[in-house]
Amino acid sequence: MGSPVDLHIVNPKGGIRLFFRFIILKRTPEERFDPHGQFQRIKRLDHVINTLGAVLALLAGQVFSNEPIAVGLVCILVIMICLKLKMGDTIGLTLVTVIAVMEASGQWQFALTRFSLSLIGIVSAFLINILLFPPKPKQQFIGQIQNTFDRMSLLMRTAISDEIKENVFRDKKRELEDAIKSLSSKYQLFEEEQKKMKRASFSQTRLLVVYKQMLNALRKGREVLDAVEEHYFQSDREAGTDRIFDEQLERLIKFHEHILLKFEEKLKPNCLEASQLDQENTAFIQGVLSLAIEEPEGRLRLSIVGATMYDYGYQLERLNRLVEHYHKTDDDESGFWASWIKK
Repeated sequence: MGSPVDLHIVNPKGGIRLFFRFIILKRTPEERFDPHGQFQRIKRLDHVINTLGAVLALLAGQVFSNEPIAVGLVCILVIMICLKLKMGDTIGLTLVTVIAVMEASGQWQFALTRFSLSLIGIVSAFLINILLFPPKPKQQFIGQIQNTFDRMSLLMRTAISDEIKENVFRDKKRELEDAIKSLSSKYQLFEEEQKKMKRASFSQTRLLVVYKQMLNALRKGREVLDAVEEHYFQSDREAGTDRIFDEQLERLIKFHEHILLKFEEKLKPNCLEASQLDQENTAFIQGVLSLAIEEPEGRLRLSIVGATMYDYGYQLERLNRLVEHYHKTDDDESGFWASWIKK
């Protein structure tokens, strides 16, 4: 619980002093740690911004009454303050409070009642989410990563064979792009939280690096789809070219899937898989470049697709190393504490 803030009204002739008494929660559901203690969301001050908007509205209502121009100026001021404090997502609620309070200019008891109802709603939502539906940011993020990968896997496995209808492919690809944008927004929250935390633990930092590489791998996969759509079918291809590219995409997707399973500790260790993929990826790009050299005019575009696929494979290898290092470090830490307790 935070410090309560008092609010009372002095006679309007002598001026108005406003201090609202309400309970300020320390954190919203997004700020709580996940079950494994890995993450804490950014501290959000929705209720404070809302209070500030109400105070500005009351002061402006006392000076300018409820003139439309005055209401507009106060709304602009509130928007500027929210953007300055990087609280853009609270603008809507704050503007509703400002307009409701200024419309009741001169009827301060009614204005206070409207504002109190807004605060009760905010606090009630916090309590319900904290007590009844506690958030699990880590599980939610990984679940969204898996769902996004499933969408991308379907598109990549049918990109070369061209089995999906064009309109369906475009719709699925648009859904994939929206999912990646959503993941990027969530990752930015994790990153901002990391910067604002006074003492970020080493495990949190390592997990954040893994999340970032997971997101990079998905972006590279989407770039492969873009390259195939823009360059592959417009190039001259031999009879076995489709099979070579299709098999390589299948290897990359399978490796990506195994990495995600490995992160969730659902897969048996396989040290040879990464080295085999590295060799296959190198042989693949060398073969594509040799085809482009033989006939540069008709097959140059194939090298663009091949290079994009090679980069995707490289990002997967890097993600695999990060996941292995993450679990290895966790095992070392667990072993250290277990030996310490035995002593």
